[in-house]
Amino acid sequence: MKRIVSVSIGSSKRNHKAEANFLGEQFIIERIGTDGDKEKAIALIKELDGKVAAFGMGGIDIYVGFGDKKYILKDALPLKKAAKISPIVDGVGLKNTLERRVVHQLMEKRPEILKGKKVIVTSAMDRFGMTEALVEEGLDVSSGDLLCVLGIPKVIKRYTTLISLAKVVAPIVVRLPFEWLYPTGEKQNKTKSNKHAKAFEPFDVIAGDFLYIKKFMPDDLTGKVIITNTVTKENVEDMKRRGLQYLVTTTPEFDGRSFGTNVMEALLVSIINKPQNEITEEDYLNIMDQLNFQPRIEQFYE
Repeated sequence: MKRIVSVSIGSSKRNHKAEANFLGEQFIIERIGTDGDKEKAIALIKELDGKVAAFGMGGIDIYVGFGDKKYILKDALPLKKAAKISPIVDGVGLKNTLERRVVHQLMEKRPEILKGKKVIVTSAMDRFGMTEALVEEGLDVSSGDLLCVLGIPKVIKRYTTLISLAKVVAPIVVRLPFEWLYPTGEKQNKTKSNKHAKAFEPFDVIAGDFLYIKKFMPDDLTGKVIITNTVTKENVEDMKRRGLQYLVTTTPEFDGRSFGTNVMEALLVSIINKPQNEITEEDYLNIMDQLNFQPRIEQFYE
């Protein structure tokens, strides 16, 4: 039996553990949060290194960017370097493959979910594969990077503006303390209380990281679509109460919970069984086809 562990600097209250069978092999898939304590996360990775098939690095990315432009997050490097034996991934490989493919699948098989709708991606620099796919499909796409990440009350309405801005802002942002940019520890459990939620009201589709969505989504989600991952049963019930029409999670559901892209990428890396630096996008796509990875689509209301 293989064990996949996501060591997250997020809240331990979001921990989850599940068992699943893939291609005839049994896996334990687990998320362990350290409540914002990076040193605890590093110690846990060192303790489990070599004892797990692969690590997911949760609550923080190794880099952000668009296409060939990659900017390393300073605070992520100590966590990545703590694993000497077991491979460790942050989910970027799936964000650029699985999430991109999910958008194209929706437009092909379930066009009523996206076609003709206005979309906001909470952080396009974090979800560059998804964002590019939405633009390729001709959708009206805005990004909330300034609002969600930096707290600047401005939505970026043009893709070309986002690209230009990313070249200027990203090299600076990646040097900031990560907790300034993203909810960590107990902040992940706080309910939304943000005056900027109104900025999301004009959009039909809200896509991206769920913790940003949770913070900024309007109280009334009637007729809206959310595309995300890492949602708990409680998150799903909350969105349903607000009137959400469609929930799409790009990663599969296990025991009522969708794990993050970092966990699913760690799972795929352990199955592909190649040196990490030799794994290609084609490898990811081929194994996803073998596993028949499909987005979870729930329609709550007509």
